[in-house]
Amino acid sequence: MAEGSGDRPLAFAGQRIGLLGGSFDPAHQGHLHITRMALQRFRLDRVWWLVSPGNPLKPQGPAPLGQRIDAARRLARDPRILVTGIEAGLGTRWTADTIAVLRARYPGVRFVWLMGSDNLIQFSRWDRWRGIAAQVPIGVIARPGSRTSARTSRAARILGPHRLPEDQAGRLADRTPPAWVLVNVPMSDLSSSAIRHARLAAHRDGPAAGTTGAALPSLPAI
Repeated sequence: MAEGSGDRPLAFAGQRIGLLGGSFDPAHQGHLHITRMALQRFRLDRVWWLVSPGNPLKPQGPAPLGQRIDAARRLARDPRILVTGIEAGLGTRWTADTIAVLRARYPGVRFVWLMGSDNLIQFSRWDRWRGIAAQVPIGVIARPGSRTSARTSRAARILGPHRLPEDQAGRLADRTPPAWVLVNVPMSDLSSSAIRHARLAAHRDGPAAGTTGAALPSLPAI
């Protein structure tokens, strides 16, 4: 398929592959940071960045899919990270459907759904979220300002009996779902929304004195 419209990544039975979904609008160092933490803490072989055509929970549409995929691929130079627009090719809109199709297409692959602790807070709002938890183990990476709220979130309470101790995070991919773990890692508060807001502000206000207009307001460091 054409780049940006979807593709079919290679994967083999027994591989441990993390799935990080999102609009990646734009992809940034924070995505790389949590991906590398997930590879390490969950002992994954690969992480696929599932660049979505759109996020049903966000009212405003993202930049064109091909543009977001190209930018993410330029950023993700680690050979363990694969950037894909496969959801567009599959025609799936919801995470539960995407995971179901991937499991059918890749029998024997040990998929793990990845999310930040900020997403765990709203996980119970996702379409068929219990079904997602029943299909694949879930690895949750701590994000700034959300650890406590994530631990006490509705989804965390309901899935509480299936939570693994943090020292068993490396075994997550081998567990039969539902299974999940929240790991504490060095954190970055960089976000796609912060970058978009900074770009909008720079475009609205125009170049500051003594600049070319290309610089953005300072963003949190990794």
